[in-house]
Amino acid sequence: MHRSLLIAGDRQDRAQTGRRSDHVAALATQSLIAEAELTPKPGLVDRRGSGAHKDLSLKLMTKSATVLEPYFAAMASCSQVRDLDTDLRMELAEIGRAAERAMFKATQGSNSHKGAIWILGLLVAAAARGEGQSAREIVAVAGSIARLRDRAQPELITHGGIVRNRYGVAGARGEAASDFPHVNQFGLPTLRDRRARKCLEEICRLDALLSVMAELDDTCVLYRGGVEALDVVKSGAQAVLVAGGYGSRNGRQKMRELDRELIRRHISPGGSADLLAATVFLDAVEREQCDVDKDQSEWEARDGAA
Repeated sequence: MHRSLLIAGDRQDRAQTGRRSDHVAALATQSLIAEAELTPKPGLVDRRGSGAHKDLSLKLMTKSATVLEPYFAAMASCSQVRDLDTDLRMELAEIGRAAERAMFKATQGSNSHKGAIWILGLLVAAAARGEGQSAREIVAVAGSIARLRDRAQPELITHGGIVRNRYGVAGARGEAASDFPHVNQFGLPTLRDRRARKCLEEICRLDALLSVMAELDDTCVLYRGGVEALDVVKSGAQAVLVAGGYGSRNGRQKMRELDRELIRRHISPGGSADLLAATVFLDAVEREQCDVDKDQSEWEARDGAA
């Protein structure tokens, strides 16, 4: 009888572990889709179209995010039962590389979410380790994992690596290793501030995105347009916020101007978009939500443009 109870208890624990893994993986995928659907974003794919991209669309971004969900679940599952050591780091990296291959297969070679796989993969692995964690606690664990060495990491030449070497910026790896400062200091505080002001969810998220854009040395922007392009993105995002954010008439006008300029220059702040998805994910986990809230954007009827 005693042995039967132990077996039943073990099964219950495994089932609970599996539910937690599946839940945080679903939130990660929903966060990526929420980021893609959020409209209007300057230079980025959204409900209006492809922004500054030629090889991406909202349909493709959604397909890519959906394909990644089982890989996020696998990262969450392995993290739940492992110590924070190099073996865990290597296993997460192996799953991440498999996720990249699945992404490229789904998008026929387009890079829709490579940076997001790294960022959200770490956050999912951290969030899965226990319920009731705050966003700050989750990013601290994610940072601890990111600082561990992946002994099997291939020496590949990547866009992010080229930009880090050329401009001396941290990039996605540095952001994670520093416990996601742009999410902690800008994305989440802005999201919460706008919510406290009773703003529509789309405005909360758009202003959170802008707050990250105004501060981040975005390697996607630097790769496409160098320091001049980064200055355009940062100053343009700051101008929207100073004008009152997207919730104000002046802010919406500044957003239109920034959107047109980024599309003209073929600049997409993809690094900031990944950190917005991280912001949405951490917010949902901390609030213990079953699903990521929809933004209920009505931009088409209200403005018809950015």
